[in-house]
Amino acid sequence: MSPLQQLLATVPQQGRVRWIGVRPESRAAMLELDAVEARREAGLTGDHSRAGPRNARQVTLIQWEHLAVISALLGRPEEQPIHPRDLRRNIAISGINLFSLKGRRFRIGQAVLETTGWCQPCARLEERLGAGAFQAMRGHGGITARVLRGGIICLNDDLCVEPLANPRLE
Repeated sequence: MSPLQQLLATVPQQGRVRWIGVRPESRAAMLELDAVEARREAGLTGDHSRAGPRNARQVTLIQWEHLAVISALLGRPEEQPIHPRDLRRNIAISGINLFSLKGRRFRIGQAVLETTGWCQPCARLEERLGAGAFQAMRGHGGITARVLRGGIICLNDDLCVEPLANPRLE
């Protein structure tokens, strides 16, 4: 294994759940939760995402540290920062670079998820957050995931990266 492959296969950081929310309907307000059930192939209980093993967007995650970056890019004063509910992601995680989870499985609380891609910003952000929101979010939108093993996810739960089955093949 090359040095680069070794670096990519190892993720020593551990994340922490800082915020949880679900969207009961497509354009409905986010509901902030202290805990949520992740259901295999269905996403989060109470969230409107389409169930099924082919849905790659069962759960959306955003990096907590990126909220300050997005706020700064939008010119928001420090006392009025962007909140995770404004961005309509399900879970905000601190302490780990979510992009390091590309192609990886990870555990949050009792649930095991698998990264399925990058969570791109949508055009509706401009409606909710004002001009420039779409561009401010580019590269900071987080990741999408599917639930492989169901379980309860709570605030302050750790996010731990599962070891690669065969690092040479990943």
